[in-house]
Amino acid sequence: MSNSARLVENQATVRRGFWQKARKTLGRVPFTEDVVAAFYCATDGATPLPIRVTLFGALAYFVLPFDAIPDFMLGLGFTDDAAIIVAALTAAKVHVTDAHREMARAWLLKEQAARRT
Repeated sequence: MSNSARLVENQATVRRGFWQKARKTLGRVPFTEDVVAAFYCATDGATPLPIRVTLFGALAYFVLPFDAIPDFMLGLGFTDDAAIIVAALTAAKVHVTDAHREMARAWLLKEQAARRT
């Protein structure tokens, strides 16, 4: 499968379920900010195609309910997701900008405030 085809497939998966999954994991996993920053980087047109493919692949793994370790397993459920996200962010580290991280923090603050009301 070409990078473009893989990108389209993973991008569709992520766009369908990303925000719902991010809200569901808010406060439950310590890497939510990293996942949201990865999303902003992946959707940034300035991000090179191979990095977008990598990030959307990792984000699709995060979004999909079928994992190597199911998310509902207490204490272990998100370890595989974290490993995939860390690997993707390591590959993309020069492309995840301060602006992506600031947008992620702003989204987290907005969601946390919404939960308090």
